[in-house]
Amino acid sequence: MAEELSLDLEELRNLHGIAKRPRTLSLLSNEIRNLEKLSSDASKPSQIPAPIATATRAPSEPVIHYSPLASFSWDQDNDKVKIYVSLEGVDESKIQSKFKPTSFDVKFHDIQGKNYRCAIPKLNSEIVPEKCKILVKPTRVVITLVKASKGNWVDLHLKEDKLKPNLDKEKDPMAGIMDLMKNMYEEGDDEMKKTIAKAWTDARTGKTADPLGGYR
Repeated sequence: MAEELSLDLEELRNLHGIAKRPRTLSLLSNEIRNLEKLSSDASKPSQIPAPIATATRAPSEPVIHYSPLASFSWDQDNDKVKIYVSLEGVDESKIQSKFKPTSFDVKFHDIQGKNYRCAIPKLNSEIVPEKCKILVKPTRVVITLVKASKGNWVDLHLKEDKLKPNLDKEKDPMAGIMDLMKNMYEEGDDEMKKTIAKAWTDARTGKTADPLGGYR
C-alpha cells in the first residue's frame, strides 16, 4: 500500500507542475496533502498495546502433619547401621529423605491417609549422606546408614558424656575436676560411692587435698 501511495503522489505532483487553472491547482494541492498524510501514517510502525501484566497470587501450600515413628528396631556391623521401620503400603515415589553427616530425616506420605516421619537429629557418630539408602519391602522399610568411620555404635542417638569434665578456659581448672567428681558420685554404684567417700574422708583428715570440698 505504501508503494501505491508513493506512485500516486508522484503523479499528482507531476500534474500539479503542468496545471494552469487555479481551481485545478487547488484541487491537486489538496489531494497531494491528503496523500502525503496517508503516506506518513502508513510509514509509522503499528502500535500494538502491550498486555497488562496482572499479578497472580501463588496458592499457599497446605500444611502437612506427620505422625512420628519413634519405635523401630536397628542393628549394625562395622560399616553400616540398618534401621527397620514397620510400615505397610509404602509408595517409594512418595518418600522424602534428607541425610546429613550427623542426622537423617525420612518422611513417608499418603499411607492409608496418614503421613509418617522417622528422624534422628543427632546421631551417635557421623555418616556418609550420599551412600545412605532406603529399601521398601511389603511390610517394612529398611533405612541404611553408612558409617563415616568403622566401629561400633553404643546407641543411635548421641549421648552427651556427663562424666566429661568441663574444660571451659574461663573457668577454674579445678572446677572441671569437681564437676567430674560430683557426677561420678551421683552416677556411680555403691562401690564407687564408697571409694569417693573414702577419698573425701582422707581429705578431711589431711591425708589428701579435699576432692569434694564444697560438694558435701
